[in-house]
Amino acid sequence: MRALHSQKTGCRNPRQSRERILEAALREFAAQGFAGARVDTIARRARINKRMLYHYFGDKKGLFREVLRRKLAERAAWLASAPEDPVESLCYWFRLACRDREWVRLLEWEALQWGERKVIDEEHRRERTARAVERLQERQAKGLLPREFDPGQLLLAMMGMTTYPLAFPQVARLITGFSVSDPRFQARREKFLRQFAGALRTRAAKAAPPAGLTLAQHRKAAPE
Repeated sequence: MRALHSQKTGCRNPRQSRERILEAALREFAAQGFAGARVDTIARRARINKRMLYHYFGDKKGLFREVLRRKLAERAAWLASAPEDPVESLCYWFRLACRDREWVRLLEWEALQWGERKVIDEEHRRERTARAVERLQERQAKGLLPREFDPGQLLLAMMGMTTYPLAFPQVARLITGFSVSDPRFQARREKFLRQFAGALRTRAAKAAPPAGLTLAQHRKAAPE
């Protein structure tokens, strides 16, 4: 009777049902990974009949794809709102990583299962990632970041600096003596990120050509 009621409720409120399913699926995938996640558990947490879950998403892979796309859309909105100045941007992404640890765990599970093989929804995710690289290139063109760095490698480095402590909290605690959830650790991490980004910005400013001088002319005139 309860399952029938949930199925009827899902039919009447498809948007609410999908929302509950996606929220429950994110928690389950983040906790157990794709292979370990149970559709039964997701359906129970979402208070919906399992058949309705399959009706909305097809199968577990389809559900995982929708969870990823939802998170990527959320992060794309965060990217659009991110500060342009790298000094503020690194701290911005670190704070978001602290708030969004389910996403970090989801990526860790995915790495364990798929390794270097093609992942679910790879083409769509490549498009999203390319936009982030393009945004870094724009900052390099404006002189906010050093131009000599490969933008893809730079993005990897920035992601590592902002998410590594959350992905490997035991390593962060062994090195610093603080839990990553400790406000003292987070304050010190933000201070370091500001200092590091400030050094990058200073390097970029020194390498930028003076007004009226092209980058090639500036490099030619610069001392070896």
